[in-house]
Amino acid sequence: MNNQESAFTETSSTIQFFPPGRNLHRNNFMKLDDAEIYYEVKGDGPPIIFIHGLGGNHLSWWQQIPHFVDRYKCINFSHRGFSLSTNHSNKIGHEVFADDLSQLIEMLNLKDVYIVAQSMGGWTALTYFLKNVSNVKAVVMASTSGTIDFKKINHPQIEKLGEWEKWSGEEMKRLKNAEVLNAIGFEMAKTQPALSLNYEQIYNLTPYSYKETIRTDIKSNRIQSPDVLNEVDTPFLFITGENDVSFPAIGGEAMASVMKNAKWINFKNTGHSVYFERADEFNKSVDEFISIISNISVKKD
Repeated sequence: MNNQESAFTETSSTIQFFPPGRNLHRNNFMKLDDAEIYYEVKGDGPPIIFIHGLGGNHLSWWQQIPHFVDRYKCINFSHRGFSLSTNHSNKIGHEVFADDLSQLIEMLNLKDVYIVAQSMGGWTALTYFLKNVSNVKAVVMASTSGTIDFKKINHPQIEKLGEWEKWSGEEMKRLKNAEVLNAIGFEMAKTQPALSLNYEQIYNLTPYSYKETIRTDIKSNRIQSPDVLNEVDTPFLFITGENDVSFPAIGGEAMASVMKNAKWINFKNTGHSVYFERADEFNKSVDEFISIISNISVKKD
């Protein structure tokens, strides 16, 4: 063996390889009567389910899974109709999505799950949670209140909602004129062009018309009373971006205020996709939150 081979052998033995997915080289689909749900499972440990938003799919969590996979079982999937999943019926909406999630959790025999949900995924997550409280250890709601109408919360910040709505409307017009997605925002577009392109490529994998139909549906279903959360003991973490044009940071602050065991983190100079734009800080915040419940050490830098 020459010196080059020796050096490689010595170096490679110290590498911590990324663990392969279950059933490597196979596409994993949960087959339902009217849909196929694509999913992936990596790692071992307590299960974390990552639930994507309207602009994403299973690929959206590429920055989160490598962070958690050495200590947790990570499950990511695509909602029905979002690539690579299919939808052979006209059934959409949070109830349908939550039922799909429930069947996936049952099929994979997942117990005591942790949920990390982004934007639209919050509708799926909260709907599942309220029907399966005993099977959920903790929930992270990023840039979302899910089905809860946060405007009905009696919180001093809600009085400032009119100011945010005016700013948001003007900012959305500027973003449209600049051909920047609302979920990307100006900060990420200016400072992280490669990341912005990556987000846009994932976004375009699902037809725009399908996403718009779902957008209309979920907005019309943010009507649930905040009172349903008053007696919830399960730990919740609300994460928001200061410059989010789609979900106001004050909504996350208000949501945390009505729950017994909730906290709120707001990221300055950040838009709607905190998990994508500020992944390292997002991961650390989620890791610290979950570690308190799981008793698993936070990943070291």
